[in-house]
Amino acid sequence: MKKIVSTIILLLAFTLPLFAQDNNVRYIEVTGSSETEVIPDEIHFIIQIREYWKEEFEKKNKPENYKTKVPLSEIEKNLMQVLQTAGIRKQDIHIQQIGDYWREEGKDFLISKNFDITVKDFGTIDKIVKNIDTKGIQTMRIGELKNKNIADYRIKGKIAALKAAKSKAESLTSALGKQLGDVLRITEIDDKNQYFFQPQISLNSNISFTEDNHWNNFRTIKLRYEMTVRFEIK
Repeated sequence: MKKIVSTIILLLAFTLPLFAQDNNVRYIEVTGSSETEVIPDEIHFIIQIREYWKEEFEKKNKPENYKTKVPLSEIEKNLMQVLQTAGIRKQDIHIQQIGDYWREEGKDFLISKNFDITVKDFGTIDKIVKNIDTKGIQTMRIGELKNKNIADYRIKGKIAALKAAKSKAESLTSALGKQLGDVLRITEIDDKNQYFFQPQISLNSNISFTEDNHWNNFRTIKLRYEMTVRFEIK
């Protein structure tokens, strides 16, 4: 599968180009940027199951009348069947048991479990969502997205940003009847926040899943880089 679905080189910088002279060397300084979307080959799908009261889903029933608790073991058994049907291996399921943070007066605590499920594509997630019984599901969300070649994409993104800076500088100096000279300085803008995902969402158990509940906003890793380059003007 093609890993890069689109690359957009932004020729417009966020800072104005700088024409100046330093130690008798005339120069122009511009910022180029690049954006790349990478298809992940490892996706962490987080599901939290939680005990619930059967009466919650009966019409016109009030919380004070809830008394029939569905045990966590039953909810987990149903979930594991769905995961198995979707082709999830046991070694790709990591479990953490947690308790509730509060208890209704006169009622038991409701116990929860978190499942961190590793899949290779969003088609598998679609299968899980389509077949899961949401009554025992507290939340479902997309966790971390990974790609084994992410280091290569980082390098390509930075190179694309450099080329964007050069292209912009050439256009501006040419408009003034000048030419670019040597590169005087390259500054890599801090990229610690430039490897990002779409914001995570939680899907609560009272959501009715339809064809519109796909994960289209979460299917790619978005990389963005900016490089500031100072060129000599001939």
